[in-house]
Amino acid sequence: MTVDTITSRLLSEHGRTYAQEAGITLRDKPAPLYQLLVLTVLCSIRIKAGTATAAARELFRAGLRTPRAMARSDWQDRVDALGRAHYVRYDESTATALGDGAQLVLDRWHGDLRRMWEEADGRADALHDLLQEVPRIGPVGADIFCREAQAVWPQLRPFFDGRACATAEDLGLPHTPHDLGGLVPPDDHAKLAAALVRVGLSKNAAKELQAV
Repeated sequence: MTVDTITSRLLSEHGRTYAQEAGITLRDKPAPLYQLLVLTVLCSIRIKAGTATAAARELFRAGLRTPRAMARSDWQDRVDALGRAHYVRYDESTATALGDGAQLVLDRWHGDLRRMWEEADGRADALHDLLQEVPRIGPVGADIFCREAQAVWPQLRPFFDGRACATAEDLGLPHTPHDLGGLVPPDDHAKLAAALVRVGLSKNAAKELQAV
């Protein structure tokens, strides 16, 4: 199977971003960028991605779509929203992290993560470090945010983290960020990165993808 065929199948079968799965219409605006940050926090522990995206949808359904709404919300309401998505074991600590993180976003970046990007001066490594100042987000979480945010922040492109690159290598694809970026138009970088991560997390997806 050729590189082009594998790439095409990746996008068509697995190219849904995690933001899309969480119901986020990602734009370069404060609210959707904050919603991506919430999703990042939820994904930053050892929990199934489907559970994390379901938890994000429950939080947003409860009206917690902005840092101000999150910071002003009752801790128990956040716990209850996470519980409805079966986000168990970590629900109480995550509810605390979400409240503290929302307050940090308000205090440090005035509720607008575009200010964080400005502080990073358009550098992915600097953004990666700033993201880790948010409670619960570590290097893996920072990768998640950058993978998805490249859809609306072109200067981040091409962003393919170690997990995406490792899956690409296993599939016989070019496996550096630059070379992976050359496989698809820039607007599809986030979709390809998400597809590679999804396949890497699945036990059977890689075999099915390469099946003739």
